[in-house]
Amino acid sequence: MPTAAAVAPRTAPPADVTVTDPALVKRAVKAAALGNAMEWFDFGVYSYIAVTLGKVFFPSGNPTAQLLSTFGAFAAAFLVRPLGGLVFGPLGDRVGRQKVLALTMIMMAAGTFAIGLIPSYGAIGVGAPLLLLAARLVQGFSTGGEYAGASTFIAEYAPDRKRGFLGSWLEFGTLAGYIGGAGLVTLMTALLSTDDLLSWGWRIPFLIAGPMGVVGLYLRMRLEETPVFAAEMAKSEAARPKVPLREMVTGQWRALLLCVGLVLVFNVTDYMLLSYMPSYLTSELRYDETHGLLVVLGVMALMMIVQPFAGALTDRIGRRPVIAAGCAGFLTLSVPAILLIRQGSLLAVALGMGALGLLLVCFTSAMPAALPALFPTKVRYGSLSIGFNVSVSLFGGTTPLVVTALIGATGNLMMPAYYMMAAAVIGGVAVWFMTESAGRPLPGSAPSVDPADR
Repeated sequence: MPTAAAVAPRTAPPADVTVTDPALVKRAVKAAALGNAMEWFDFGVYSYIAVTLGKVFFPSGNPTAQLLSTFGAFAAAFLVRPLGGLVFGPLGDRVGRQKVLALTMIMMAAGTFAIGLIPSYGAIGVGAPLLLLAARLVQGFSTGGEYAGASTFIAEYAPDRKRGFLGSWLEFGTLAGYIGGAGLVTLMTALLSTDDLLSWGWRIPFLIAGPMGVVGLYLRMRLEETPVFAAEMAKSEAARPKVPLREMVTGQWRALLLCVGLVLVFNVTDYMLLSYMPSYLTSELRYDETHGLLVVLGVMALMMIVQPFAGALTDRIGRRPVIAAGCAGFLTLSVPAILLIRQGSLLAVALGMGALGLLLVCFTSAMPAALPALFPTKVRYGSLSIGFNVSVSLFGGTTPLVVTALIGATGNLMMPAYYMMAAAVIGGVAVWFMTESAGRPLPGSAPSVDPADR
């Protein structure tokens, strides 16, 4: 029989405990995950239609130069991500998470939709690649405020005991968006002739971003501000005082270092598997391009299935054990996995890629809940945006370029394994120093509980 102490909270919860609204939490998760899905839909589309875009916007006659120019415009988005984080992060701590996330959704959808409207090089000359670059810069700038804001939004809405499970749906959206983008390009390539793809077919995936953005904006505009941020605002009768950028950095230097280390191992392994491996299979191992793409899509589908269960596991046993298991796995299994992939048979490639994908789930399931818990409410959006985007720009987004350069300089096809192992060591150090956050209130916030837990 329940004790009086167990029954009391059901009828009289403490005043300093936030009781979440399950329907509102579900809407918050959907709205945040859709934005992430849209970002990676664009990533998948751009990556897999790069050859066609090179011919449309950079008709130099040299296929290598075309591809390099296309990926140059792609990489430019990573250069402005930290700037976006510096703008949107502090703004989110100043005016609220919901307003800034609505703004980033508008900018991201507009940038992607605009690419589908740009005339070709043959129509307007050098203006075409310049407009492509401008659209990519808008996308990159808005993305600088997207992930940190979305993970903060979910973390602040979620009850303490379910933050890992609910946060894992953010990366579920990442995988769904990437599969949707890459899958759509694959389908179009199979159904359309080369001439049709070059003349108008390539525009379709980018134009789809318009309706997706409208839906995402509708979901985000319907949301209220997070209870955690509303409580922070209520502490002051006047408008929330502006937190200096210096305080977001120097005042949080230890948490920022941990954030950079955790994001480093998360994104190096993420971009290695989802972005670089298709190119590694085709350019370095001479693997069939279609089979390589299907293997990667299959691995991502497997990750989507496992993702929510792994997120729930982080609530049960903690974020640190799950992230540490991922670091240990990449440290010990990267070499065997790459050796399997180098065997070349479909089964060996699938097993090697599948092993890396399941290890990556240790990060995708835990990080959306672990990273926001590093910072207090008043600087959470800003500090997380700065740490996350600096790490992604310096280490994650550069992974394909650095690994390709290392292979070219050394001739060693095992470089992807060594690079992931080095990242795992850095991530392991960060895990060692981080504090466990599972089941606990966010720093500076009151406990948050689900109505069923009362």
